[in-house]
Amino acid sequence: MRNLYLNIVSVACLTVFSTAFSTYAADIKNGESVFTANCSACHAGGNNVIMPEKTLKKEALSANQMNSMNAITYQVTNGKNAMPAFGGRLSDLDIEDVASFVLSQSENDWN
Repeated sequence: MRNLYLNIVSVACLTVFSTAFSTYAADIKNGESVFTANCSACHAGGNNVIMPEKTLKKEALSANQMNSMNAITYQVTNGKNAMPAFGGRLSDLDIEDVASFVLSQSENDWN
């Protein structure tokens, strides 16, 4: 009886946690739209018109420790150097979608 109870509790916990963590899946299409409207003036095709060495290409993101969701969302939210902060202009979900879009494009070499 105890094993049955533990199994039921385990399944219930797994269901709750997996649902909680999978409720938001990045919307790459929305990320592309938000990127086009807000980022492409400086970052068209993954390039950087202000600082040409700091592109959104896979190698540059890696070299600059910007190859993670956390790093990109932090930079988009807070800005840095010439890049303005978008935290007050874009929702948290839009920023996460942009970060997902940037990471997916960098994996595909912006093609």
